[in-house]
Amino acid sequence: MSPALVLIDLMPRIVALPLAPYSGAEVEERCRRLAEAFRERGLPVVVVRVERPNVAEQPPGSGYVEGLVRPGDIEIVKRTVGAFEGTGLDGRLRERGVDTVVLAGLVTTMGVAATAWAASDRGYEVEFAADAMSGFAADEHTLTVDRVFSRIGEVRTAASYL
Repeated sequence: MSPALVLIDLMPRIVALPLAPYSGAEVEERCRRLAEAFRERGLPVVVVRVERPNVAEQPPGSGYVEGLVRPGDIEIVKRTVGAFEGTGLDGRLRERGVDTVVLAGLVTTMGVAATAWAASDRGYEVEFAADAMSGFAADEHTLTVDRVFSRIGEVRTAASYL
């Protein structure tokens, strides 16, 4: 197994949203710990953020949360819900021999789910750090993790990677 950590949409304007079951701050902290653990093992860390297409200026808070990105990380800017379409992410992962993606970030039912489906469609093994992601409502998050993600791949906790 050759994993990469893929962190979705950890941007100030998204982290600040009212999220459940975990706050944006809780998700951000768990994602930072995951990223450090992967970096310490020499494993790839991918940081993904979204830009709205066809607008002259992105909304305030559209960059990465402060201090998230480190030298050597793979930075991806997406213009769709998922992180694969039109971003070159697949090629960058394959260049590094990655066969498994570990997903975390915001939000469970949107960017994380779209990226999970795309990764699975491309033949990657998919794992989920379920407590390092959150949704717009706790029941949506729980349903997606328990009923959808568990069918796509392995659902774990952030601590299980540390």
